[in-house]
Amino acid sequence: MDESDGTGLRLCCLLWARPGLEVALSEYEDAVLALIPEHGGTVVHRAIGEGLDGHPNEVQLYRFPDQSALDRYLADPRRLALTGERDRVIARTGLFPVAF
Repeated sequence: MDESDGTGLRLCCLLWARPGLEVALSEYEDAVLALIPEHGGTVVHRAIGEGLDGHPNEVQLYRFPDQSALDRYLADPRRLALTGERDRVIARTGLFPVAF
């Protein structure tokens, strides 16, 4: 997939950690982001900040070939097995389509 051709699905994800669990959030994300390539997706960029002044702890950009590839990633049993950890460490998530 050529990222300049306008095809595919491009997403931005903003993540806020629960207080004191910033490292755990990044560890959780390490695990689930590693699954994305198996579903045809790409992590285009991952920026990790301190989450100060209400800003997110992580900003991630992904690219998937289509909605079905994203759906397969979201339904991956290994990802779903970590739902409890996700709920423990992530206070808030924002996910929305973007152009890049």
